[in-house]
Amino acid sequence: MTVTIESVRQRAESDAKSRGHYLNPDPKFLQDLLEGLKTNEDRYGYPSCPCRPATGVFEQDRDIICPCDYRDPDVAEYGACYCSLYVNKAVYDAGKPIPIPERRPAEKMFPELAPKPAEAKTTAPTSQPTGRKLWYCKQCGYVVFLEDAPYICPICKAKKEFFAEVRLEIQQKTS
Repeated sequence: MTVTIESVRQRAESDAKSRGHYLNPDPKFLQDLLEGLKTNEDRYGYPSCPCRPATGVFEQDRDIICPCDYRDPDVAEYGACYCSLYVNKAVYDAGKPIPIPERRPAEKMFPELAPKPAEAKTTAPTSQPTGRKLWYCKQCGYVVFLEDAPYICPICKAKKEFFAEVRLEIQQKTS
């Protein structure tokens, strides 16, 4: 199937409507975002966020496949997602979104900054350092580490109800 700007627009509009969001009201800016999505889908085979660098490795880019994992928290908190493709009604009516800080963890953007296996801690943590949890989509198996389950799966478009929390029990060795 050939990806067209119109098919990218229709998918974005459908995603926006399903969450009660709107697409950016600036026609030129919106067109640039849609072209970026199309370019990334042509290049990588999936529509990675046009405002973030993608690796071209699906597994590493899962969190930035549009709509990305960060869209809903950004729209809820700031009125627009990071790239401002999706906005809430107030921002849509105002006609101009505000800049949004990046939520994506640095180690996702720059894998070379992630701790190497030798640098990793050898003892198991006694508690989670953040409020993030491991979630998986019961429909397609997509896994993500966030505070709350995504509103919609970026892979299969399953709703939040299809996500289940993965609970890992770490057993500490006693000597």
